[in-house]
Amino acid sequence: MARYETVVQDGTVYVGTAEGRIEIGPLEAIVEAVGGPAWTIEYTDAYREQFPEVDTSDEGLTVDVVDMLRAMTHGEQFVRTLAAHPTTVPPEDSLSPRAGLFVGKLLENLEHGVD
Repeated sequence: MARYETVVQDGTVYVGTAEGRIEIGPLEAIVEAVGGPAWTIEYTDAYREQFPEVDTSDEGLTVDVVDMLRAMTHGEQFVRTLAAHPTTVPPEDSLSPRAGLFVGKLLENLEHGVD
């Protein structure tokens, strides 16, 4: 199964596809949307109770958001879904729908590990 990488070039985030790259959005806006350039790993008591088998020894570790973003790879279905979303930023928002979808996956990876 094909996996497509995330690339940052000239301050813009792109995701690879079989046909080339698709633009996601400005790196600065994406980093701001997740709360800044650093992410500290934390686990709630509820999470620990629900998933007692999960290794939580990385709690307190601070990771670089851009490094995490660059480490992300994406399956074909997610890439197709990204490509179907518009890249224009609505006046009431700071991210395009495509960038918003990407940020959602980035947050999921920051909270649960890179996919």
